[in-house]
Amino acid sequence: MNAETLLLRQVHPSFVQSGRVSSQAFRPTPKDGAQLSVYDGDQISPLAAHAHYTGTLGHLSIGVMGVYVRECAELELPVCPDPDPFPEHAVIDFSDLGRKAIERKAKQLRARAEQHDWLHRESLTG
Repeated sequence: MNAETLLLRQVHPSFVQSGRVSSQAFRPTPKDGAQLSVYDGDQISPLAAHAHYTGTLGHLSIGVMGVYVRECAELELPVCPDPDPFPEHAVIDFSDLGRKAIERKAKQLRARAEQHDWLHRESLTG
């Protein structure tokens, strides 16, 4: 990974409200241990990442959004490869932050991802 690596984030359907992705999509949950799971875009395409997430792993996602490693660095959020679950896995590390800071940075990540628009989106026609 380098500064221009695009980090691919799966968006759960419940994280879209009134047609807009909520910052929840970019906020780690307590079970995540302050680590936000992403795919390393240097190793996998948005379409292939979505297929892996929904097909192989069996999770729900309506699409893929992304942020660059450099954008995480600008927000002082470290990014680390984490190939343990699968080779293309990486994490954005929120572990040094309190709850309010996590919420603020999740909103900032969402805003950056919105600038890039959807990288892959499921067909709404089914």
